[in-house]
Amino acid sequence: MDHNSKIYIAGHRGMVGSAIRRKLWDKGFKNILSFTSTELDLRNQQLVNSMFQAEKPDYVFLAAAKVGGIQANNVYRAEFLYDNLMIQNNIIHAAYMSGVKKLLFLGSSCIYPKLADQPLKEDYLLGGKLEPTNEPYAIAKIAGIKMCEAYRDQYDCNFISAMPTNLYGPNDNYDLNNSHVLPALIRKFHTAKKENLPSVTMWGTGTPLREFLHVDDLAEACFFLMKEYDGKSHVNVGSGKEVSIKELAEMISRVVDYKGKIVHDLDKPDGTPRKLMDVSLLEKLGWKYKIELEDGIRKVYEDLDDKEWY
Repeated sequence: MDHNSKIYIAGHRGMVGSAIRRKLWDKGFKNILSFTSTELDLRNQQLVNSMFQAEKPDYVFLAAAKVGGIQANNVYRAEFLYDNLMIQNNIIHAAYMSGVKKLLFLGSSCIYPKLADQPLKEDYLLGGKLEPTNEPYAIAKIAGIKMCEAYRDQYDCNFISAMPTNLYGPNDNYDLNNSHVLPALIRKFHTAKKENLPSVTMWGTGTPLREFLHVDDLAEACFFLMKEYDGKSHVNVGSGKEVSIKELAEMISRVVDYKGKIVHDLDKPDGTPRKLMDVSLLEKLGWKYKIELEDGIRKVYEDLDDKEWY
């Protein structure tokens, strides 16, 4: 990949895609293709094929996906399965048909079994039952990994996959109905401080352990893998550090400078009890995260504007 390469970012307006776009731009890559969902419906095979044949991108970052938190994943199960399968199938196949040099598919740590040993190693994939609340999304992402592997095996395509841990950062989703836990808590604590509320309610017991990575670190890792990695196995991308949801809430409370109490809604689900990525493969390849969690949250909060939440 050189500075004249034509690079297509699928999902360039999402948190991950926009971070990859910023990273490429900062590193001097200007020949970047991107289309909004109104310009190109990635679920439409004919439209995707036509774009690839017309534009002939050299490299592809496949960051487009239908995403959401526990509630959205559980309520819109059919949409999460159908939309994600269609998006990734169309792009991966069109990349093969048009002769793309290399493609990076982005998945999710939810691909691993709910009760897998910790930390989660790449070879734990398909080793047990998935977390029920996000099973459709996980199945779609597993299919994407296996599709990249199959196209590598049958057609000798240089298609690789990266599995990020829980992400946060610019362009995150702060809608309380379908956001992930970290942005949801930022919004809750900010609102509570602004409205002088006595308490903030968080879902579940707060005991589940989670790992978080700033999306700018992920973008750096994706750039690194696109340049340096050509292996068949998907690669975990994370910090290798974990924090309980309760500790996360307390951390966000400090960042926001909220003085009220934290209460638990025990009628809401906890989700997977623990989810920590084994990032030893990525570290052996030569990459490690840089942004510590509280520092990253503080920068995100300082840069936020209320208009992003409403």
